[in-house]
Amino acid sequence: MILGRHQQTTARPSLIVTGPAAAGKTTALLNVGRTCRLARTRKNPAPPGSAHAAAPVAYVLVPPGATAKTLITEFARYLGIPTTTRMTQTQITDAVCHAYTQAGVQLVLVDEIHRLNPRTTTGAQTADLLKDLTERLAATFVYAGINVTDTPSSAAPAAPNSPDAPPSSLRPPPRPPRHPPTLHRRHHRHRNALDLHHHKPGTLPRHAAYLHQRTAGRIGSLTRLIRQAAITAIHDGTERITKAALDAVQLDHLAEQHRRPTRSR
Repeated sequence: MILGRHQQTTARPSLIVTGPAAAGKTTALLNVGRTCRLARTRKNPAPPGSAHAAAPVAYVLVPPGATAKTLITEFARYLGIPTTTRMTQTQITDAVCHAYTQAGVQLVLVDEIHRLNPRTTTGAQTADLLKDLTERLAATFVYAGINVTDTPSSAAPAAPNSPDAPPSSLRPPPRPPRHPPTLHRRHHRHRNALDLHHHKPGTLPRHAAYLHQRTAGRIGSLTRLIRQAAITAIHDGTERITKAALDAVQLDHLAEQHRRPTRSR
């Protein structure tokens, strides 16, 4: 949530909760939402006499056979946003984005995400809607579904513009290791932007081979890895990025699969 709070130009990092049926995914999702809501309420209680309490968490259930319009209508229904059958999808989306921003929604829980199939026209349009919402709302999206990473819908809803996206999505191809100058320039740019008090110059270029392997050569994964390690270093007071700190960061699904490929029996 901290990583994506101030991200403006692309879809924010998302999370997928996946597993077999009846494994407790929805229970886990609702408990995370409850914890976040209580923490937010304790930190920022509603002022006395306030008629509208903040709503830091939203929970949306993907309806069977969902289209982009029926799904955005579910987003509207959660906060009681009035809609009519004559309203277009764009009008409902604008109303949802305005209301969610005004209510201070920081966490959006989307359940039964396996009902979406981005390989169909309707599913692709619905996935595009979710991508649009992740870019327009300053909130973290968490999805839950049955065996999501093993189905066609495994990537598109999560963050369609991220390294999680399927091959048909718009994303830069992995950079091969034969282009160290490009990676070195990117490391240098990140180092200058970190502003960590105890970070040693040259640490990131020295680990260029590790960083390429760790991120499968994807610039998006590299950016997230360094940003998340920097945020952790600020929070724990170490104020520096080490290889151990980088190794402790969990990245997107594709990068982690590249790092730990599934062994065939």
